[in-house]
This record gives sequence, C-alpha cells and structure tokens, in this order.
Amino acid sequence: MALVRKAHNLSAAQKPPMTRFSFSIHATDGRARTGAITMQRGTIRTPAFMPVGTAGTVKAMKVEDVAATGADILLGNTYHLMLRPGAERMARLGGLHQFMRWDKPILTDSGGYQVMSLSELRKITEDGVTFASHLDGSRHMLSPERSMEIQRLLDSDIVMAFDECPRADKPRDVIAKSMAMSMRWARRSRDAFDAGGAHAEGAALFGIQQGGLDERLRAESASELTGIGFDGYAIGGLAVGEGQEAMFATLDFAPGQLPANAPRYLMGVGKPDDLVGAVERGVDMFDCVLPTRSGRNGQGFTWDGPVNLRNARHAEDAGPLDADCTCPVCAKYSRAYLHHLHRSGEMLGAMLLTEHNLSFYQQLMAGMRAAISQGAFAAFASRFRARYLAKR
Repeated sequence: MALVRKAHNLSAAQKPPMTRFSFSIHATDGRARTGAITMQRGTIRTPAFMPVGTAGTVKAMKVEDVAATGADILLGNTYHLMLRPGAERMARLGGLHQFMRWDKPILTDSGGYQVMSLSELRKITEDGVTFASHLDGSRHMLSPERSMEIQRLLDSDIVMAFDECPRADKPRDVIAKSMAMSMRWARRSRDAFDAGGAHAEGAALFGIQQGGLDERLRAESASELTGIGFDGYAIGGLAVGEGQEAMFATLDFAPGQLPANAPRYLMGVGKPDDLVGAVERGVDMFDCVLPTRSGRNGQGFTWDGPVNLRNARHAEDAGPLDADCTCPVCAKYSRAYLHHLHRSGEMLGAMLLTEHNLSFYQQLMAGMRAAISQGAFAAFASRFRARYLAKR
C-alpha cells in the first residue's frame, strides 16, 4: 500500500492548476477550421488526431515516442480499463496519466460502444446496460452514472457522455428509439458529471450526436444536446459499416447542426482520405485504431497511398517507406528491412511501422492545419487526393 500512496501523492503534486476548458478558432477556409483546445494538461491543436491507447498503452509504442510524433492527446477506453486493471485500482494508483506516464490530455470514451460490440450477452434497459465481460464472463452494469464515475476515477480530461451506438443500417424506428434513449442518458451523464466536483472543474464533458444517416434524427439529437449544454460535441454512429460515401453524405449536414463555437469530434474515423474529407466538412477531432492496427499487420500509410510491406516486391527495395515523410523510421530504415521484419514475425516490425503510421497521421493533420491557416485547404485536399488515391 505504501507504493500506492506514493504514486497517488506524486500525481496530485504534479497536477497543474485548474484551467477551464476553452476552444478557439484561429482560421477557417470554407467549412474547414483550425484552432486550439486549451486544458489544464496542455493545448490540443485542431484538427487533431488522437492515437488510441485502449488499455493504458498505444500498442507497440512508448508514450514519449507517441508524443514525438506530434500527438497532443490520447484516447483511453473506459470499457477495457474498468475490466482490467479496474477503475478503483487505477484511482488508487494516481489515475491513468500517472499509470501510463502520459502528461498531456486524455479523452476517454464512455464504454457504450464496446459494450455493444464486444459483449454478446447484454441487456439494455432505461437504467443502462448489463453485460458479460469478454475476458472472464463476469457480469457488470454500465449506466450514465457509472460511466461518469469510472471516467472520474481514471482522471480523464475529456469525458464522453454515455450512449448507445446502433449500426447505421438498422431500421429508422430502431435508430430513432436508440437516439431518444441516448439523449436521456446524455442528461443523466451531464448531471452525474456536474456532481463530480473538483474533477468536473478541470475536465470537459462532450455530448454525442446520434441518429444514423437520417438528417432529421441528427437535427433532433443536436437540439437535445445543445439544450443540455456540453463543452464539445461528438458525431457518433458513423464508421460502423455504412461506407465512405454515406458517411460523407451525413457529414454534409451533421457538423453544421452542432454549435460552431465548440469542438466537433468524429468518433472512430479513420483512413487518411476520411480525415481530409471530414475536415473539409467542419470536423475538428478524430480517433481511430487504424494506424496502430495496420502497423502491427504490415501496412504503412504514405502520401502515395497505403503500402503492404509483406509483399515480395519490397524484399530488395533499399529506399525508405516514404521519401517525403519526416519520421525517424523513414530516415533510418529501408522498405527491405521493414519487409524482412514483418515476414519474420519480429516485434520490431510492428514497433517501427506503428511509429511511422502515427507520424504520418500527425504530419497529415499538421498539413491540414497549415493549409487552413493559409486559406489554401481546397488546393491541399485536391493535391492530397490526386496523389493518395492515384493507385486505386
């Protein structure tokens, strides 16, 4: 217990003074915007991409290397962390920042999506969701109040409201019923968050818009959320199998239904061309497992499109993965070496390609921020697509 108390005290001593969440827009170009979110643990430049640290780690990466890619914020997963190592244990150890040694902001999702997608044995009621752990089958209850409590115990900087996330291809009446319940849960999340006291003063709460691909349902959801009032607003229920064309069609109206003076966060997206298209439509924040998962499976993202390093054609290629990438991997290692590592099953292959992918994503975000600031985003997006999609 002495070690636990020491870790907790260290975290409390290192925590900076409370700074209220603020969002400023520095420039716009069409519907694209660039700005900054200011919080007690740092500033998040927008548009921003958040690497996913599901279980207190960005897979195959040390936190200092994640920071070196240019990431201003990470995403942590409420569902996975509540099951292992446990939210109460995390609090005793000083919170998620202290536990994983990341001193910048962390956004935690509410756990709702994972409950729906990972647990086959679940029961949804007005109170919340009762589910069986995918780890050991143990039974748990996750409600708006419990989700807020867990995220408080994790000491999250940006807390997500608890919601249900049905697939976009469900019947309209199913999506409408789910959206209405998510809005009731949003009010309960707001009340529980506000009851969190000191944590609520230094953290922010984001509401989540639902409604599938339906413009009217999305508008109703946005109206309910803005009536409650949140620090930021997420666009949920996309990137769940509907395809890019349908997603973009929804993003043609969904961001504009949300307050212009608050961050807009598109959850679970996505491929590099998804990010460019979404920023073009007014989105400010993103997260996705794609760059890290692809890195573990031999796929690297480049300005000329994705590359499968397992392909034999790379076996004798002495050039870098991407000659225009500024990351340490492209500066030091050849495609041939990366091919060898992945074909041999060496863990270094996953480490190097994950580092490159996260660096590439941050370079893409930096390029978009600069283009918006210069009033040249349309040209940037056109050049990017012409090159990135050329081989498709």
